[in-house]
Amino acid sequence: MNSVFPKLFELPKNVKYFLASFLILMTIGVTVGLVYVKLTTDMSPEGTLEHYAGSELADEFDILDKYPKEIESMLLTTHTHLVSFSVIFFLLGGIFFMNSIITGGWKKFLIIEPFFSVLITFGAIWGIRYSHSFFSTITILFGVLTYITYYFMVGIILYEIFYKSVKD
Repeated sequence: MNSVFPKLFELPKNVKYFLASFLILMTIGVTVGLVYVKLTTDMSPEGTLEHYAGSELADEFDILDKYPKEIESMLLTTHTHLVSFSVIFFLLGGIFFMNSIITGGWKKFLIIEPFFSVLITFGAIWGIRYSHSFFSTITILFGVLTYITYYFMVGIILYEIFYKSVKD
């Protein structure tokens, strides 16, 4: 599958440092986004539902804690995340393609899977807002799958860059 491109461990030291620096900075940015998700949704189906569909009123004199997301906000969130995650996983997948630790079908799966998970995650927020609360569970499941795949791929890449040698 990978006959034209060099393996990560075969790259010159300066290229390895460049890739590692990029991945570390991108991982900090992705992690900050995950902290934001924790703060806004508590990473729970109920919190995710409230974040997109708004709070429920206890009685007629109650004031909403969170209002339902307006369509403009939904479009902006969807647009920015689909574009940014597609670029993130395009770059990450291109680097991951050169790893020699994960091969064959698993490599193909890990390179392609995040694109589907991101699409389902951000499609499901529309379901939360305009259809049914069950979509909050789908959003969480596919969001978790997205982040697990991201951190796994980065971990494999950094491991190969720093710990695998040409002799292995």
